[in-house]
Amino acid sequence: MKDIVVIGAGKIGSAIARLLTDCGDYRVTVADHSREQLDRIEAHPALSTAVVNIEDSADLEQLLAGKFAVLSAAPFHLTIRIAEAAARMNVHYLDLTEDVESTRKVKALAEKANVALIPQCGLAPGFISIVGHDLASHFEKIDSIRMRVGALPQYPSNALNYNLTWSTDGLINEYIQPCEAIVEGELIEVPALEEREEFSLDGVTYEAFNTSGGLGTLCETLKGKVRTLNYRTIRYPGHVAIIKALLNDLGLRHRPEVLKDIFENALPATMQDVVVIFVTVSGYNNGRLVQETYANKVYSAKVAGAMLSAIQITTAAGICTVLDLLAEGAIPTKGFVRQEEISLDKFLANRFGRYYAPETRAPARAA
Repeated sequence: MKDIVVIGAGKIGSAIARLLTDCGDYRVTVADHSREQLDRIEAHPALSTAVVNIEDSADLEQLLAGKFAVLSAAPFHLTIRIAEAAARMNVHYLDLTEDVESTRKVKALAEKANVALIPQCGLAPGFISIVGHDLASHFEKIDSIRMRVGALPQYPSNALNYNLTWSTDGLINEYIQPCEAIVEGELIEVPALEEREEFSLDGVTYEAFNTSGGLGTLCETLKGKVRTLNYRTIRYPGHVAIIKALLNDLGLRHRPEVLKDIFENALPATMQDVVVIFVTVSGYNNGRLVQETYANKVYSAKVAGAMLSAIQITTAAGICTVLDLLAEGAIPTKGFVRQEEISLDKFLANRFGRYYAPETRAPARAA
């Protein structure tokens, strides 16, 4: 059994711990600054907990000593601190961050590391890059890659058509920070919340718009090889107009703590969610312009004896799959590892990656 540290005892961290302890191949220590949060995690013979101040380097290094890997489910602003400690202690590092600047710093750290540093192992960034890169490999010449992902309530009941499903800090960060894209072959930054579009899937209409971080390192990997590459977050129609009013008209982009308080006290969380994944790639084969699309919906379900939301399942399954592949030596075990280096077939064949397999779809919501 391999010893693993999971940092963060929230919804995602607890889901990761549940998957890893249930499989029987990992001993897991869940660390958090809050004893109250740790006490909410269901007991398991292969699980222990630790109250740790992540900002205390000595505490963090003591926690990591002798471990195989550390998986960060902590807020994005703690990413670098954890990655630095992992590199110092020769412990493999995996995270879920969508923050572009944090990933750049992790990449720089990896240049001298003796272990693997693997950021962005969740859904988007993460699985979405694996899908996009795999579809792109089917073409002699790639023209465009359009990647769309959303974690949505199955039954929206407010003006935003939205319920909280994951980190509020991460949500606000992706709504505010600039977004990478490739436009006419050039890698550029585009503003968040812009370039709104609509599409339908299974009879349901969605909107999609620019948000930060979802592409991971794919822009850098495919620069010079594709004419158009972009990522947009999926919501139900009407969402982005209200968000833009809050951020721009009311100036809450400069007061994210106020926006966080509003979201967390006005938007209820829900376990009845759906993750929508929609990737379209077009390119040339035998001189003809052709297109391939990957479309999938993942719903909340009972996993390892507990009901988990769709975003918990997809995010936790993503990072657990990468950990498994790392433990097997199926991906590089040293340096910076990009998500798009991972084979889609290997990912989906993995015991955790199988949670992404298309299942019988729930009925479309009422109009």
